[in-house]
Amino acid sequence: MLLAGFPAGSWATNCYVVATGPGEPCVIVDPGQASIDGVHDLIRENRLAPAAVLLTHGHIDHVWSVAPVSAEFGIPALIHADDRYRLVDPAGTSIVAAREQLLAMTKNSLELTEPDDVRILEDEQVVDLVGLSFRVRHAPGHTEGSVVFEVDDVMLSGDVLFAGSIGRTDLPGGDHARMVESLRRVILPAPDDMLVLPGHGPQTTIGEERAANPYLRPLLPDVSAEVPQRTTGL
Repeated sequence: MLLAGFPAGSWATNCYVVATGPGEPCVIVDPGQASIDGVHDLIRENRLAPAAVLLTHGHIDHVWSVAPVSAEFGIPALIHADDRYRLVDPAGTSIVAAREQLLAMTKNSLELTEPDDVRILEDEQVVDLVGLSFRVRHAPGHTEGSVVFEVDDVMLSGDVLFAGSIGRTDLPGGDHARMVESLRRVILPAPDDMLVLPGHGPQTTIGEERAANPYLRPLLPDVSAEVPQRTTGL
């Protein structure tokens, strides 16, 4: 399996392409701000043919470029039903920054429009794309419709799980109790050797996070503590 990615934009959001190998169809995951050139580079270097965009959630830093990418390649964007509304107004449903501030961040090149072809994902749905099977795991808490995608022994975790941290839960649509439930149900049961490709920061594994992540350790059977709420960062 070919997995390639890069951090893009002011939020250093990880955008990924996934394919069975070079010269094959691919999916694009979370094309955020300033990601279009990087997507083109990966497609050209690996001779890929985009077939769909997968979105882990609807925050602006993950969906900024989804409409132009979808339009350029004539491909659908897939997002969980509970975050579908965010694609209508990514800026207004994500952060408190005014539209003028967002425009200033990118020299008036704001690309926030709704994709023409949006398709809905459901919990535990298996989406067969580009010769791979992506299992959709609904994991609300960061947003109502946050998901992680599991494909073979890889988890694309979006802003649910990072190396050493988790997504914040104090933004609109966030819910600490639901995040804790998502960590218990989706993250902790995953195998130790599962590779985690997060929405920000370096890759990790479930085993590494189970052993050292301060937000996961309180959920282990031999530990009795409350999970701290994360209210800063991304």
